[in-house]
Amino acid sequence: MGSGPAKYQSAYEIIGPVMVGPSNSHTAGAVRIGNIARQLLNENPIYVKFSLMGSFAETYQGHGTDLALLAGVLGLSTMDDGIPNAKKIAEENGLQYEFTKRVLGSYHPNTVLEELTGGARTVKVLASSLGGGKVEVQEFDEYPFKFSGERPTLVIRHSDQKGVIAELSDILYQKGINIARMANERSKINGAAITVCEIDNIIEDTFLSLLKREIPIIDEIVLVQTK
Repeated sequence: MGSGPAKYQSAYEIIGPVMVGPSNSHTAGAVRIGNIARQLLNENPIYVKFSLMGSFAETYQGHGTDLALLAGVLGLSTMDDGIPNAKKIAEENGLQYEFTKRVLGSYHPNTVLEELTGGARTVKVLASSLGGGKVEVQEFDEYPFKFSGERPTLVIRHSDQKGVIAELSDILYQKGINIARMANERSKINGAAITVCEIDNIIEDTFLSLLKREIPIIDEIVLVQTK
C-alpha cells in the first residue's frame, strides 16, 4: 500500500488535542504510537526499547515525547491526566524501558521503533507521528505494513495457505462488515503470514473468537484502534 500526504477532515485534526508538551506531533501522536504497540503486543509489557530518529531523537525529553510514548505503552489515551506521570506509573507497574537514538531509514522525522517484550512474546513496531495527532505504522515485526489505527484494524497472524484471504473476506461480507483496506505479507510460501485489514465497522470481541473458529489456521487476531 502506498503512502501519501496525511488527510485531515477538520481544523481540530491539524491542531490536535491539548496535550502536555509544546507539540502534538511529539505528544498526542507519540501516545497513539505507544498505544498501538501495546495493543499489538496483546499482553502487558514488561520491557520496552524506544529507538528514536530525527526530530524525535533531538527533542524527545524537552517536548515530552518520552512521557507520551511511555504513556501509550502503559495503555493511557491522549486525554489521560496521567501522561505527565508516565515514568512513575511505569515504575509502579514494573515496566522497564530505555530510550536510544538511531537512524531508521527514509521516514518522517518523527519516527520511532518500539520493541516491546511481554511475558510470552516480543513485537517490533516502526511508526511515525505525522502532525495533529495523526500517526502511521510503517512496519510491524519487520513486515512493511502501513496503517493509522484511526479505523478499527484487524491484525491477523496465520499460516500462508491458499484461500485464506478469500475466506476472511467472505466472512466479513456475510457479517455486513466493509473492508476499507487490506494487506498481506508472508515470510515464505506456506510459512508465517500476517494480514492487516482496516474496516469501517465497530466490532465486538466475540467476532474475533468467531473468526478464529471459522478459520482454524489463524494463530492470533488483534483488534487495534487509536485512543
